[in-house]
Amino acid sequence: MNKKILILCTGNSCRSQMAHGFLQSFDTNLDVHSAGTNASGKLNQKAVEVMKEVGVDISHHTSDSIEKYINDAWDYVITVCGGANENCPTFSGKVKHRLHIGFDDPSDATGTPEFIDSEYHRVRNEIKEAFYNLYITKFKADNE
Repeated sequence: MNKKILILCTGNSCRSQMAHGFLQSFDTNLDVHSAGTNASGKLNQKAVEVMKEVGVDISHHTSDSIEKYINDAWDYVITVCGGANENCPTFSGKVKHRLHIGFDDPSDATGTPEFIDSEYHRVRNEIKEAFYNLYITKFKADNE
């Protein structure tokens, strides 16, 4: 049975989109969605760029409000930032498992263009590693 997974963040423009892209790339049978508690309505273009560098195209994703999914049933709801984790208890949908895997927001990075680039790459790599480990331990065995 395919797992239905919702990844939550505040803006649904960067970290949740990267996590969504990676999970979907690990297993196309997973039913993955992402949303924001205060969705920005657009993707972070730097996130799209750094994901494309590793062969994952998220340019077709949409930045959706949590309201779109509030009445759905989920196997997993995973928050990836502090703001969404604090708001997560208000998620009133049917959820079997809640997880929090927090990441820094690379869009908050300031400094030289090189430093900002390095923050996007660092966070992207951290998200890939954390969600691959989650996939291997929680989802892969269930789908075999």
